[in-house]
Amino acid sequence: MSAAPLHEYDLVIAGGGMVGASLALALAPLPLRTLVVEATPPADDGQPSYDDRATAISESSRRILECIGCWSALGGSAEPIREVHVSERGAFGAARLRAAEQGLRSFGHVVENRALGRALWERIRASTTLEAWSPARVVSVSQDESTALVGVARDGEAPLEVRARLLVAADGARSPVREMAGIGHDVRDYGQTAVIANVTPAVDHGGTAFERFTASGPLAVLPLTRGRVTVVWTLSPERAAEVMALDDAQFLAQLQAAFGYRLGGLRKTGGRACYPLSLVQAQAWHAGRVLLVGNAAHGIHPVAGQGFNLGLRDAAALAELAARQGAAGDPGAESLREEYAEWREADRARTVRDTDGLVQLFGSAMAPVRAGRRLGLVGLDLLPAARGMVARRGMGLAGRLPRMALGRGLQP
Repeated sequence: MSAAPLHEYDLVIAGGGMVGASLALALAPLPLRTLVVEATPPADDGQPSYDDRATAISESSRRILECIGCWSALGGSAEPIREVHVSERGAFGAARLRAAEQGLRSFGHVVENRALGRALWERIRASTTLEAWSPARVVSVSQDESTALVGVARDGEAPLEVRARLLVAADGARSPVREMAGIGHDVRDYGQTAVIANVTPAVDHGGTAFERFTASGPLAVLPLTRGRVTVVWTLSPERAAEVMALDDAQFLAQLQAAFGYRLGGLRKTGGRACYPLSLVQAQAWHAGRVLLVGNAAHGIHPVAGQGFNLGLRDAAALAELAARQGAAGDPGAESLREEYAEWREADRARTVRDTDGLVQLFGSAMAPVRAGRRLGLVGLDLLPAARGMVARRGMGLAGRLPRMALGRGLQP
């Protein structure tokens, strides 16, 4: 390590993607010195967190984004989800959840990642209490009982020494910081690939999100602004490769065959992207003064659109616990780390159980399972209490919630 001057912070956040940037803004009102380290500049075309994909924002997440001052900046970039339509291809019955039935304007919203990234980073740059280094990356981590010593390389220069009372890994499912901290992780490959595209249908979606289960896997069609929809089509890796190789007309024709005509003909598609699907779970939430949030702690199947929402609750929970420590408190205290781990493990376990359960349930070809799930869809459509329970879980309003997820400040 070089003999460069030591830089001292209360918290260093490794990763300035959607969860890491949200955490920084949640911490901004607190009397803490916070540094965000991000490898790829937010406006760069190669920034993976802020590309052309879109993200489902649950109601609890909308409240968190409102609390950190970002929601109003999204303006017309957020499309409300007023209804959810769940069906299985080739089977009778469907379940319909309507926000109005629950006394709500919407269950959540769909936001393009690029718009959300712009809103987050505009506030980070405008903050007088946050510091951000980008491009920069964490290249080494060592720690003792009271601090984490972090090596940060900026623009290919020799690493700088940064001392923090807490180092937060928000650097994705392949988290280098998680590995440097010696935290293992478990991976279960779903044997599926998600093909993603923004499509313009002939019929206006009217704020309806569709979750259609097919023999190859779930097909989600979510409402976007300007009458468009974003498609998350789950396929086998071989089939996904074939679909990615199609021209636009062929792609739309095959997507139409899988989805049907609930939105009329599919007229136009944007660029396509694909990525393999797996369940990734860190074996611990922290190791010493290194703590995990977002995909560094958990990468889940996109079937219910809960990945970012779970990560955002991580960020809101950590900010709340740091606020409770007070100005003289230690944001990396053992008691904080242990409470965070217990809180977040309960939420993660519940969310993984819900999403993984859907994948297993609708992925089974066994006749009794097929019959049961079809009856379940019919039953859900007929039972208001069941619809209400499913809606609350989908909105991220189940279990212990951070104060910001309830639309409140960090402290009572």
